[in-house]
Amino acid sequence: MGQVAAPIRELPACRPGALPLGALLDAGEPVVLRGVAAHWPLVAAGRGGVQAAMDYLKAHATERPVQYSHGDREVAGRPFYRAGFTALNCEVRRARLDQVLDEIAGHLDDAAPPTFYVASQRVDACMPGLRTDNDLDFAAHGVEAPPSIWIGNRVTASCHYDAPNNIACCAVGRRRFTLFPPDQIGNLYPGPLDPTPGGQAVSVVDFAQPDFERFPRFREALATARSAELEPGDALFIPSMWWHHVEALAPFNVLVNYWWTGAPAWMPSPMHALHLALWAIRDRPEREKQAWREVFDYYVFGPCERAGAHLPEAARGLLGPLDDTRARQLRASLIDRLNR
Repeated sequence: MGQVAAPIRELPACRPGALPLGALLDAGEPVVLRGVAAHWPLVAAGRGGVQAAMDYLKAHATERPVQYSHGDREVAGRPFYRAGFTALNCEVRRARLDQVLDEIAGHLDDAAPPTFYVASQRVDACMPGLRTDNDLDFAAHGVEAPPSIWIGNRVTASCHYDAPNNIACCAVGRRRFTLFPPDQIGNLYPGPLDPTPGGQAVSVVDFAQPDFERFPRFREALATARSAELEPGDALFIPSMWWHHVEALAPFNVLVNYWWTGAPAWMPSPMHALHLALWAIRDRPEREKQAWREVFDYYVFGPCERAGAHLPEAARGLLGPLDDTRARQLRASLIDRLNR
């Protein structure tokens, strides 16, 4: 990338069941958790070599097909777009996990292998029993965070953000993470909202060979970048909405991650609101848009209690605290209005 990113702060001697989740969320900064998963049998199997790691995964796999991305050699491990950004350069396939692993194994020594990427598969569905001995034990904190697994060869996940908080554990191979704070979105040149390589908009900048003439603001993003390389057993806390670029560095790599949020279950994804705002607000005259900015600042982005503070509690309605019942009513009202 032509510029050295600042290192991400590290927290040594962190253990499952004693994760400092509250402190991590309060700080809102990325943190490397060195060795937090070093005791996992999956990590130990990977230290014994690629075949040992694959055999361990196969021993836990079901006959149920998994979804994975496949790209030819020209993809060079970067699931992305074809020219014009209207189609992706990989195709989605389905096969048993053992079959995918065998395909990866058949190209381990290739200088330019095809791309294989099993992405974001729920561990409990595709490998039941795996997390009996390979888990960060979020349940000890009263947090529901079912793990997902990512398996592939040298694959680069282009820079993107996720709405939930994330702890990503490097189980086999090595990974390099480059992170940017949420306010860098304009300097990272996000691509289309649809289609996307992995469900989220990604930066269209090629981090390996950035074109600064085409994307000059990317230099500003790089000035804020933070980076870390994870060895097997290490993990990284990625706060909600932080952009992250992830490079798998070994011929075979496995990552297990945990997404979670403190929001109640009845609260929908803010992406729904973004799509609705694109439809309802973005193309209005500038004067109207600025007026709606003030409205949103007052009702949404300001203090939660401000808009209804001067009203009797019984009269606050949607301006008062939301709960599951009121959320259901609001959802039904929105669907009714949108269907008119």
